[in-house]
Amino acid sequence: MTKHIIRCIAALFIGLCPMHKATAQELEAKVVVNHQKIQGTNTSVFTTLQEALTEFLSTRKWTNAQYTAREKIVCSFNLIVNEYSDDGRFACNLMVQANRPVYNASYNTTVFNFNDNAVNFNYIENDKLEFSDDMIDNNLTAVMAYYAYLIIGLDMDTFAPKGGTDIFHKAENVVNNAQMIGEEGWKAFGDSKNRHALVNDYMNGAMEPYRQLMYDYHRKGLDEMAQNAERGRSNITTSLALLEKAKQDKPMSALPQLFTEIKKDELLGIYSKGTAKEKEEVVRILSLVNPSYASDWEDLKK
Repeated sequence: MTKHIIRCIAALFIGLCPMHKATAQELEAKVVVNHQKIQGTNTSVFTTLQEALTEFLSTRKWTNAQYTAREKIVCSFNLIVNEYSDDGRFACNLMVQANRPVYNASYNTTVFNFNDNAVNFNYIENDKLEFSDDMIDNNLTAVMAYYAYLIIGLDMDTFAPKGGTDIFHKAENVVNNAQMIGEEGWKAFGDSKNRHALVNDYMNGAMEPYRQLMYDYHRKGLDEMAQNAERGRSNITTSLALLEKAKQDKPMSALPQLFTEIKKDELLGIYSKGTAKEKEEVVRILSLVNPSYASDWEDLKK
């Protein structure tokens, strides 16, 4: 089944499947280059970089899937410049967030929220940002392409079971081809939350329950709640058993904990009206997956 068919089948449920060929790009990206830490330099380079990155992310077609303008994935890239030298060397943190609309509601749920603290690159004002999947020689465009693919893959996973697999392969390909450029964040075993580790976990067979969770939680849970809150919440409770299984099957993966960090406030809101039985089960699972938020989870019982 092609990516277009998968997305259209999912979109039919929410009234988004296009009746004609669509040409819109996948991402509606807001980019901010925060240079408050940098003093005594011409700020135009940061403005130019912000504009170039916005164009790079939002005007490029990243996949062969068909999107309408209203299907675009709303996402943000906040690049915080920690160090900058006149020869064009940047040392930055990158905060990436992607949202997904909930069916029949004005609410948008956060699907991905991540802080990458090892984004270092060379950029001279007015450099053209170019990217090729098979020939990576620029760390800036490689990092941005990686997160573009990751965001699109995650979005697809929420609309069809493991719907983002082909796109995760593209992110995986970026990781593999970026090994030779000598920058941080791409190496295996370097960090449980680096770029290599994240996409490797998404593609690991042991994390298939997590991939199914992404579909069940969003499509069967959140999308159902506007029509029937109790049924939607019940489906979310059932889906969280997959989160527990993913944690058990691959204890060192960062994904289950990352899910709870992203969804904490949302889960607290969902179960504020849950039954005592639902709350007890959810608190048990969430406390197992992310004990650092134990006091927050326990508040659900009150």
